[in-house]
Amino acid sequence: MSKQRFSHVPLHGNMMRLRFLQHLPNFIRLYWRLLRDPRVGLLAKSIMILGIAYVVMPLDLLPIYLVPLAGLGLLDDIVVIYLASRAFIRLCPRSVVEEHVYLIDQGG
Repeated sequence: MSKQRFSHVPLHGNMMRLRFLQHLPNFIRLYWRLLRDPRVGLLAKSIMILGIAYVVMPLDLLPIYLVPLAGLGLLDDIVVIYLASRAFIRLCPRSVVEEHVYLIDQGG
C-alpha cells in the first residue's frame, strides 16, 4: 500500500498548519508541473506567475516598516499567494491536476 501524500483528512488548528507544512514540497512540485504542462491554459498560468511576481517585487501594499507588528507586513504577500494558488488550481483542468497529484504520489 502506497503512502498517500495528498490525503483529505479534516484537521483543525495547529494540526492543519503542520499538515500543510509537511505537504508544502508536494504543493510546490504540483504548481511547477502544472505551470509547465501545455494542457493548462494561459489565464491560469498568468494568475500564478503574477502572484509570484507580486511577492518577489519590491513593491508592497503593506510594507513591513509601516506594519512592524508580528509580521503583518507580510500579510499582503501571503494573501496574494493564497488567492493566486487557489485560482490557479481551480482554473486548471481537473483531470490534469489529478494526473499530476497521482504522479507526485507515486514518487514522480
